[in-house]
Amino acid sequence: METDQGKKAPEYTEYIAQVESNGSTQATERALVRKIDLFLLPTIWLMYLLSYIDRTKSVLHAVIHTKSPIDKCSIGNAKIAGMQADLHLSSGQYSISLIVFFISYVLFEVPSNLILSKSRPSIFLPTIMILWGIVNCCMAAVKSYRQLVALRFVVGVLEAGFAPGVLLILSSWYKREEQSKRFAVYISAAILSGAFGGLLAGAITKNLEGAHGIRGWRWLFIVEGAASIGWACIARFLLLDFPLTSKYLSEDERRLAADRLLVTDGSRASDEYRLGPLQAIKRSLANWRVWLFTAGYMVIVGSSTLSYFYPTLVNGLGYEANKAQYMTVPIYAVAFVCNAFTGYFSDKVPRRRGMIISSTDFPLTSDAHSFWDNQLINTVAVWLSISLSCSVATTIATNFTARYVLLVVMAAGLWSTNALSLSFASSTFANMSREARAVSLAFVNAMGNLAQIYGAYLFPSEEAPRYIMGFSVVSAMCAFGVGVYGGLYLVARKGLLDEGS
Repeated sequence: METDQGKKAPEYTEYIAQVESNGSTQATERALVRKIDLFLLPTIWLMYLLSYIDRTKSVLHAVIHTKSPIDKCSIGNAKIAGMQADLHLSSGQYSISLIVFFISYVLFEVPSNLILSKSRPSIFLPTIMILWGIVNCCMAAVKSYRQLVALRFVVGVLEAGFAPGVLLILSSWYKREEQSKRFAVYISAAILSGAFGGLLAGAITKNLEGAHGIRGWRWLFIVEGAASIGWACIARFLLLDFPLTSKYLSEDERRLAADRLLVTDGSRASDEYRLGPLQAIKRSLANWRVWLFTAGYMVIVGSSTLSYFYPTLVNGLGYEANKAQYMTVPIYAVAFVCNAFTGYFSDKVPRRRGMIISSTDFPLTSDAHSFWDNQLINTVAVWLSISLSCSVATTIATNFTARYVLLVVMAAGLWSTNALSLSFASSTFANMSREARAVSLAFVNAMGNLAQIYGAYLFPSEEAPRYIMGFSVVSAMCAFGVGVYGGLYLVARKGLLDEGS
């Protein structure tokens, strides 16, 4: 970490002196980070993959075979495999059973993260995963609409604690210049789930239909619920807690893990400064940075609901339904590569992050943290600008191949900005107390997930094949996002993002 004059930032110099006085070296810190990665990243990645598949099972498969705009969420594969007919659900009842999940999911994110901030992640996260796996298995036995709605609400309550919990854990273990690629790893699970989750759900319902006298859609809930329970039991012994309380690290490693954040980021990694729930909520919501990041993330997630309609959009470009299912895979494949590339180089070469990703450069600030923020904002804004351009061009282009290419590039930009925006928010909230940081990250994530509800209606089937309204709304949101992150860029240039957080 260096300033534009080529000198070590004062806090970093102080940090190196501290660890060397304890007999540690930078090599020791690198070894510690590798150990943290080994415990956290694979465990969290697979937990999120199962969570995302479970939450959005059949996202792709369902959309192709239905006209309802909300069918691409959650239990669509179960619906087309016979659930709606077996339970005698009307279209309105089915929609409510889907939406109720997101209502409880959004409402309980902040309370769940407050509980996590005062407990042990290695117990809390696997426990809620086991519970939502059990509830999903129970959904295989539902006999009525009321039972389905009740269980969907409970699943939303339980899954609400996972995503914001992961954000809190990553922000508690990694320095700001280490976070981009870790968040990229985290988001990559959702990308792969989108690519293959629908295909997997379709295979389960087809091949297990009637096995042991059980319908395929019921097997879908059983298999995915059992997978969540199984991995959660393993994750209980792999997940790390917070730096000073993690039992898989030695005393020296725990102290080093805490001190490196305390000195370089100002993060209060210790338990000495604690807030009550109401204090944490008040301090978080009174912080203008939280609202600015919330606005930016709502735009990104709102635009990213485009992913629900990939099969519909590809089908509208002239591909047959079955082929359209497979033509969505390259969209996710390119997004996966761009997300990995962006996350890696956002941390690896911070001084040239703007040039490498956006082919632009700008004057440097004298503060290392502000410089890192500037580069990250630049990357987010450029990806959003690219997505904006592609969205506008899609409304104009009439050639099917050109529209498909534009869709691929637009998706890559939106997925890449998702990870970067979370990384940026996490690093900005680093010097908050753990409780206030937990509330802030959960609030940003919860408000962003409101898009799961209103984004369901952006691409009605009657607008095929051009979907002018949907792409116009996405264009407007991307443009607003560019403005939000442009404002954050100006604030970061003045060094105000770190002041008084």
